[in-house]
Amino acid sequence: MTAITQNLPRFVSDLGISIIGEKCYSSLVENLNVGDVDCLKYSLSKGLGIGIVVGGSVMKVPQLLLILRGRSARGLSLPAYVLETLAYAITAAYSYRNEFPFSTYGENLFLTIQNTIITLLIIYFPTPSLRNAQAIGPQLAIASAASVASAAALYTLPKDILSLLQMATLPLSLFSKLPQITQNSRAQSTGQLSAFAVVSQIVGCLARLFTTATEVGDLIVTAGFALALVLNLVLGAQMWMYWGNDQKEDFGKTQIGSLSEKEKEDWASERQGRVDVVVTPKSPVPRHTASPSGRKWARKVD
Repeated sequence: MTAITQNLPRFVSDLGISIIGEKCYSSLVENLNVGDVDCLKYSLSKGLGIGIVVGGSVMKVPQLLLILRGRSARGLSLPAYVLETLAYAITAAYSYRNEFPFSTYGENLFLTIQNTIITLLIIYFPTPSLRNAQAIGPQLAIASAASVASAAALYTLPKDILSLLQMATLPLSLFSKLPQITQNSRAQSTGQLSAFAVVSQIVGCLARLFTTATEVGDLIVTAGFALALVLNLVLGAQMWMYWGNDQKEDFGKTQIGSLSEKEKEDWASERQGRVDVVVTPKSPVPRHTASPSGRKWARKVD
């Protein structure tokens, strides 16, 4: 078997070495040493990391489609998305500036871009509480300018200040989820919140705890993912508790002019034996009849 694994095509071996390194590739692939625990953990971490990055690139797409299809951002908290986007952007900038492997933070870059678009859509499709605040155009312009300015600032800030901002992502993660959790609890509904996005975030946080501990070992980043996992679990519990509440509200509303079959039967039984008298309404008689020229005709009395 090793005769095959040691003579794989060059592009396959180059790809494997670029992902898990020459040492682990030689141990696991060429020599089939499945007892190399360190390389197994490292390879698993790399595989999970790449999967998370790929999944993160489309994680919020269902949420985007829900908003666009319904032309509504009902149930989504604007402050929650602003803070969450800022936390993702800081983590992406901090990891990039510290030259962490892209597989350990790449999804934060994609989530920052997707969250920025969702934030702009929340402004474009405002809830009733935000609809009368200001014109939508200036709000979109301000939000777009703030996004560009934040990206430029995170790219140019010194590393020591960026480390402080990375520590600030812990309270940011907390405060980014609390408005959404509070809004869900108050409305007893999750509105347009995507179940796919919530479940994906829970799975992603679990995997990120493993990959960060294996490849990076940064306690600040690990603490951020741990807190995000707890808060996403709360959102997942709310999705389960309030699932179907919107449909119940819709079915509970009877449209004007529509009756159920039971109501039709009851109404027909009540009508038996009754005589309906229909009075045709008469048009009111005009007081004066005017000629086309506007003059009134009067009969001369002799």
